[in-house]
Amino acid sequence: MPRRTPPQPITEKARADAKAARTAAVALLARRDYASGELRTKLHAQAFDEATVQGLIADLAGEGILNDERYAHNYVAYHAQRGQGPVRIGEDLRKYGLSDGLVAAALAGGFDWCALALKVRTARFGTAPPSSRGELARQVRFLQYRGFSSDHVRAATGADFD
Repeated sequence: MPRRTPPQPITEKARADAKAARTAAVALLARRDYASGELRTKLHAQAFDEATVQGLIADLAGEGILNDERYAHNYVAYHAQRGQGPVRIGEDLRKYGLSDGLVAAALAGGFDWCALALKVRTARFGTAPPSSRGELARQVRFLQYRGFSSDHVRAATGADFD
């Protein structure tokens, strides 16, 4: 088995090399889509300087290679199919540096979150409504952990918390 050579330290000249930064960014984007803030963090971790990264992200966005709106919509669709709710998905997107307006627009994009909460609840606990307050509390905690708001939990469990 061939030995892997250790990575060479990045010189000051290489940190400002736009071509090397673009190559690194395209290699990352070839694997999966990234939000601009997430890509910025990855490139900083590879020791590229701020000015180079900022210019590169602007260029990639101008070319349509990097698109935060597309990323947000794809992220919401994928994670909703996995049974996650809008609260959890929204926090993840904000963590990746997307604006509140962009997150809100992506979350409003055609999902019936109440129906999804019901589907997630029935997949986990069956179609019968909760039989006791303990069971209700268990189902509520589960749905809240998955990222559903109290309105979605009420609709899925038929519970009245007041």
